[in-house]
Amino acid sequence: MPRLDPVALARLGSLPLKARVIVEGALSGLHRARLHGSSVEFAEHKEYSPGDELRHVDWRAYAKLDRYYVKQYEQESQLTVYLVLDGSGSMRFAGAGLPKVEYAGLCLAALAYLVVQQQDKVGLLTFGGAGGGALVPPRGRASHLADLLAVIDRTIADDGGDDASPADALERVAELARRKRALVVLASDLFDPDDRTLGALRRLRAQRHDVAVLQVLAPEERTFPFEGLTLFQSLESDNRLLANPAAIRAEYLERMNGFLARVGQELTAAGVEHHLCPTDRPVEDTLLELLASRQRGAAAGGRR
Repeated sequence: MPRLDPVALARLGSLPLKARVIVEGALSGLHRARLHGSSVEFAEHKEYSPGDELRHVDWRAYAKLDRYYVKQYEQESQLTVYLVLDGSGSMRFAGAGLPKVEYAGLCLAALAYLVVQQQDKVGLLTFGGAGGGALVPPRGRASHLADLLAVIDRTIADDGGDDASPADALERVAELARRKRALVVLASDLFDPDDRTLGALRRLRAQRHDVAVLQVLAPEERTFPFEGLTLFQSLESDNRLLANPAAIRAEYLERMNGFLARVGQELTAAGVEHHLCPTDRPVEDTLLELLASRQRGAAAGGRR
């Protein structure tokens, strides 16, 4: 299927439709898609026999062959996934493309769609928006997916945001998932006012949770392409700065590159999966990268 740039994707109507399009685009690029620890991929089919669970009947195979076949899953334990969406003020920056919060929301919506399709459980925490945060407890029903996507939609549409740290939401996940290992996926720019987020991610890994970070950044934040006298305004406070970009570009890029290098090094050392996600990249490519990375990890059988 044709790859859609994020702006074109955003025009596609409802969030469930967008999530399905993203998932179909990502899976078309994978021969076998697997989320480690879940029953996303089945190894083979066998003919249905009394006592087999009806939820594992492959209805597509039945439609083609007029016989009942059951999917034999490589791993039968149900995975619980917690998605954490950053709705803070800095995520409202759009540059020339989508706001970062919308790109992040699309990524997590697609992942939620995929998880529910595979009969695993998915929950959502949001933070930093004008209306505060929201919690959608993890469940695996199709009706639950609609509720979860509605919260993502509201977070994207929120026109405000503060400087909240992802750390509080991650600590809440640690409390909610204290009795069972989970997959935790944070979508954020990691612009943390008190620098607690990396520590919270390390603690989740120390508790043996599987953790992935989608660090969403606008291309302009990586390149600082601005020219001429420019008024820069904070999205999380009333601070403003009138400056000549040429005079501050070198220092800005040095600080940004240093920040990204530190984040990458610390997350890698902690065993946290880290993906840089520019908002001009097709969202299905970001999901494909995440799935492929997890498939390699499952095949290696080691890190997670």
